[in-house]
Amino acid sequence: MRGLPELMWAGSAIWKNVEDFTGPRERSDLGLITFDLSADLKPIFDWNVKQLFLYLSAEYKTKNNALNQVVLWDKIVLRGDKTKLDLKDVKSKYFFFDDGNGLKGNENITLTLSWNVVPNAGILPLVTGSGHSSAAFPDSYEMTKNY
Repeated sequence: MRGLPELMWAGSAIWKNVEDFTGPRERSDLGLITFDLSADLKPIFDWNVKQLFLYLSAEYKTKNNALNQVVLWDKIVLRGDKTKLDLKDVKSKYFFFDDGNGLKGNENITLTLSWNVVPNAGILPLVTGSGHSSAAFPDSYEMTKNY
């Protein structure tokens, strides 16, 4: 089995309470995060790895749902690309949108780096990194900053 890179995460988050135009006229939480991510992907690449599809996801519980999962960022790394990631102050690529008010003050949001191996031949395995990061997030809404 290939060695798994460790996830090193540090970052900041702000929450806004915005109107959700996709359903009833209710307000929902919108999380905007920035993060630092370090990972050495070299141990994953072998003769049968054509590319990796990396993604950073958040998992958390709310009073409405026992499990919420949101993809915040993704990246494709091709064979021959730089395998050491050292990303600083990266904004999430996708909105961290909750269908209620479950983000503000949530004390256990876990960020996980996962990837799909795209092989030259064979099955497409899904692998989750060995590093996870859990954090408590702000318990007040940001009103002045733009993202």
